[in-house]
Amino acid sequence: MSTLARARCQAKAHPLAMDAVLAAAVLVCMVAGSFVEPRHRDSVSWVLRTPDLLSLLLMTLGAAALVFRRRAPMAVLALTGSLSVIESLTGDPRTPVAMSAVIALYTVASTTDRPTTWRVGLLTMTVLTGTAMAAGPLPWYAQENLGIFAWTGIGATAGDAVRSRRAFVQAIRERAERAERTREEEARRRVAEERLRIARDLHDVVAHHIALVNVQAGVAAHVMDKRPDQAKEALAHVREASRSALNELRATVGLLRQSGDPEAPTEPAPGLDRLDELTGTFRSAGLHVEVARADQGTTLSAAVDLAAYRIIQEALTNVQKHAGPQAKAEVSVVRVGPNIEITVLDDGSGENETQHSGGGHGLLGMRERVSALRGTLTTGPRYGGGFRVHAILPLKNRTPTGEDPA
Repeated sequence: MSTLARARCQAKAHPLAMDAVLAAAVLVCMVAGSFVEPRHRDSVSWVLRTPDLLSLLLMTLGAAALVFRRRAPMAVLALTGSLSVIESLTGDPRTPVAMSAVIALYTVASTTDRPTTWRVGLLTMTVLTGTAMAAGPLPWYAQENLGIFAWTGIGATAGDAVRSRRAFVQAIRERAERAERTREEEARRRVAEERLRIARDLHDVVAHHIALVNVQAGVAAHVMDKRPDQAKEALAHVREASRSALNELRATVGLLRQSGDPEAPTEPAPGLDRLDELTGTFRSAGLHVEVARADQGTTLSAAVDLAAYRIIQEALTNVQKHAGPQAKAEVSVVRVGPNIEITVLDDGSGENETQHSGGGHGLLGMRERVSALRGTLTTGPRYGGGFRVHAILPLKNRTPTGEDPA
């Protein structure tokens, strides 16, 4: 993190302390400026002078008010402006008390809207400059009087520019978040529609053919003894209906698979004890996979064990599909307190990142598995290329009903 970014973080975390530092810096500048005075004759020269006690008091009050500029910007501007007016009427020689009013005007402009900035800025410029020109000890055309006009204008303009930039950045951030939410909602909608369509197809296939099988089986049982030829015909219909049901079920379920998917394991509920076997299948397919584990002696519930296995399986499948032929993958399984952390990294090429991170059902499926266990999942591109999948799963199942969702 750069020094500027670190300073911004500190300012956001401790605004009152940062304002106190700013007030001290302004006080130092005002006091230092009150001890010198420019002389304009044949050339510019500087002479030392001694400000009176009233001017020193006004500078101290003006700087102290800046400590509360974020909490009450209008009140601080009114106070510092009043102190500047008093200094213009009584200060001889003049001291730069108006510097505190300029900072307060900048704060008001950066925290309000543009119409308010115009009204307050013009009022502040008019009052301070008019008082200095009309009632001050210097001639109305003195550079100090024109300087008050210029600095108040700069303070209002700079504050308005900062406010506009902040609003622009916030609008971009909100637009990006809204687009991300829209993309995720669209993905969820498509998944829900696909599930509904498949469920409807399965219902039609199963309901129709099972009903036909039931009817023909009943006919066969009824005529088995008296009319065996008709029973054989009914059994032939049963065999044909079951064959058609199996073919349609195979075609429907086949829509869920994509070319290149690894073969599904035949054993039920695989877990991390089969991680070496899983990574071996990907190595056989040409993917370079490295595994690091620090979970020795950890006992996982069946649901967590299955979810961890499936997350690694899906993440490596995405690497094989989208990361490029020369990509390398790293898998780590680490126990951290009451959680097990799963991390899958790859160094794939940048041109495939869009396919890797968007649109598909794999990441959404991983999120559903992790959410069912009350865990967290973080996915996204890596700096410099590649993709990262990081899941944190509790060692014990924490579903709302306490049932094993495996």
